[in-house]
Amino acid sequence: MTPRTVQTTSFIGGRHLPSLRTYSNIDPATGEEIGQVARSGEDEVDAAVQSAAAAQKEWRRSSPEQRSKLLVATGALIRANREELARLESEDTGKPLTQAYADVDVCARYFDFYGHTIEAYYGHQIPLGDDMHVYTRREPYGVTGHIVAWNYPLQLIGRAAATSLATGNCAVAKPADETPRTTVRLAELIHEAGFPAGAFNVVVGLGAEAGDALAKHPRIAHLGFVGSTATGSLIAHAAADRVIPTVLELGGKSANVVFADADIDGAVPSLVRSFTQNAGQTCSAGSRLLVHASVHDEVVEKMSRALEAITVGRGIDDPGLGPLVSAKQRDRVQGFLDEVDASQILVGGGRPEGLAEELAGGAFVSPTIVADVDPSQRIFHEEVFGPVVALTRFEDDNEALALANGTEYGLVSAVWTTNLSRAHRMAHQIEAGQVFVNTYGAGGGVELPFGGFKKSGYGREKSIEAFDEYTQTKTVVMKL
Repeated sequence: MTPRTVQTTSFIGGRHLPSLRTYSNIDPATGEEIGQVARSGEDEVDAAVQSAAAAQKEWRRSSPEQRSKLLVATGALIRANREELARLESEDTGKPLTQAYADVDVCARYFDFYGHTIEAYYGHQIPLGDDMHVYTRREPYGVTGHIVAWNYPLQLIGRAAATSLATGNCAVAKPADETPRTTVRLAELIHEAGFPAGAFNVVVGLGAEAGDALAKHPRIAHLGFVGSTATGSLIAHAAADRVIPTVLELGGKSANVVFADADIDGAVPSLVRSFTQNAGQTCSAGSRLLVHASVHDEVVEKMSRALEAITVGRGIDDPGLGPLVSAKQRDRVQGFLDEVDASQILVGGGRPEGLAEELAGGAFVSPTIVADVDPSQRIFHEEVFGPVVALTRFEDDNEALALANGTEYGLVSAVWTTNLSRAHRMAHQIEAGQVFVNTYGAGGGVELPFGGFKKSGYGREKSIEAFDEYTQTKTVVMKL
């Protein structure tokens, strides 16, 4: 694929597969079409799975050293194409160009990280007795399927592809309807790096068609999904029908818990970034802010000033905040804001003022603070997925903990305190897959295991733990 391509096509078996059926790819900053996307279906999914299965017969016999070299080579190609990938990502998602560059860099880092660590991944010898030799092997599943969300296309598919390929699987990916281009470009680069044709395939199209067909394909041996909890439940059912494992990274309603002894000036930049980065369209966004009553007003004042300084505009112009991914998503976010009392909205609450005329059709929402949020309100316990934070005050540690755990999600939380005992106690008792203290990583780095508790999903991506998700243990017992 090149910047001149009119149709974004599926990439199967090392070549592009155009389609007579297409749909429009929309620029979320302007509402205008930026190209056509192939509307693939069951036939294309089947071709992709068959291609991956054929490639996997060779790839499963490859050595860790071979995989390592190709993974690292892919990382280098991603960096060599950084400008193109970042622009495509920014145009498709609407995110500021600086954030798109960061996503490209993280994608490359996944290939480097798994390329460097796969050579140290192996089974174990088990001392069962002098006359028995027992060991375990970690073996690939075969063909893995990946359906990912539109908020971080390169990062999400990069970590899945790198882990799957590193462990000897081959893969078929279905990017989100709105953001297909960088995933197709990544497939080209993986092929260019020297992976077997068909090792990594991409089927573009609509979720209800191509995504559904991929989730239900009988030759998919392992499924990974990133997206809403409702859709994740459907994916899990499809996997259960065929008794295959899944990794689900689903919704979140993560809390920043700010205690009275916190360094407020040090916390505010992270508090703001945690719900405005990527226009708040992050599963691990800090979309709830729990603040001790004694420092509530100080936190509100300093955060309000910080939000007023954020610039808003088209992603490729690199503002502080870009549009949401679509008009549909903007309307969904606005629906949450329309439900709360007007007096609760301290900052923002609607479309930003002063936007350029050409952005009149864009999916913009101002960064917003909703104050005095009661746990019974929908905005407290449901995922908004926009640049909106729900602010609730608390009086003591027990109330803070109850509020932090007061949703059906458990992806990320952060504790802001200078009391070491409190920090450890809260980190132990908060129900979340990641807990930060005096920082907020919105998912953390490549090296950190990432995944949720409760309805935020199950399984772990990132880190060396991800290797365990993409391999199955075989135990070998030999009587000597």
